[in-house]
Amino acid sequence: MISLPTPTSPLRIGTRGSPLALAQAYETRDRLAAAFALANDAFEIVVIKTTGDKVLDRPLKEIGGKGLFTKEIEEAMLAGRIDIAVHSMKDMPVDQPEGLVLDCYLPREDVRDAFVSDRHACLADLPEGAVVGSSSLRRRAQLMHRRPDLQLVEFRGNVQTRMAKLSGGVAEATFLAMAGLRRLGLAGVARDAMSVDDMLPAVAQGAIGIERRARDARSAAMLEAVHDGPTGQRLAAERAFLAALDGSCETPIAGLAELDGGSLTLRGEILRPDGSEAVAEADSAPVEDGAALGRDLAQRLLSRAGPGFFDWRAG
Repeated sequence: MISLPTPTSPLRIGTRGSPLALAQAYETRDRLAAAFALANDAFEIVVIKTTGDKVLDRPLKEIGGKGLFTKEIEEAMLAGRIDIAVHSMKDMPVDQPEGLVLDCYLPREDVRDAFVSDRHACLADLPEGAVVGSSSLRRRAQLMHRRPDLQLVEFRGNVQTRMAKLSGGVAEATFLAMAGLRRLGLAGVARDAMSVDDMLPAVAQGAIGIERRARDARSAAMLEAVHDGPTGQRLAAERAFLAALDGSCETPIAGLAELDGGSLTLRGEILRPDGSEAVAEADSAPVEDGAALGRDLAQRLLSRAGPGFFDWRAG
């Protein structure tokens, strides 16, 4: 029998401080509170500022990639300052530091990318030469591959910052994750939800992961109660695919696993960073073989792409 948290000894939930990160932390708290009939004050939300939040004037690839959004939070957990950490899974490196475990996922939200603009209804409506803001190498490569006429500008920051930049005329359009907009109650901001056939999302997009210390029995038992099995099955395939490609914020990679009964279908895409070439493939396997499918699909894409496919770097 585990000892549940109390107002005097709360479960400390570590998170970044953006409105979206806080919304995800509160969703985690609410699900745990409901699962164990606890009051909200049995939990404490602890905001930790990461390097990725502090440095907004440079692309992620220039300052270190995905770990920039997790390093300080993971250090706080290893030091015992927090008990669990809530992450957007598309920001998570495929390897965890020694002593930490990531095996709890909340039910996945909408995986699609949202087209956002004050002036245009959809991507096809953008005139030739239109300026589009995006900090995602995946989205930039996909856009350059499909619309090489567009002008792309760097567009970092949280959802509210990017919306302000759009209103300020920095760009005519941008793309955001539908999941983030929905969690913020801002789904109406999307002028169009991109079909995954037109813009395959980032690996693990729309999924929230909760990390814990490996030897923390209380956190392990509590997180097991809110873990969503189907999301875990989909991410096992997607993250194995990403790991086999050595995926980071420096490589344009897209991937999406979908379930149909006992079968899992994985779609994957890799692109040259300048959008000049894209290689895509899909395959299916039994759910329990999802990770193996991810690794196999990655190897097939790399074989088709040939050596040096990711070598070119923008800028």
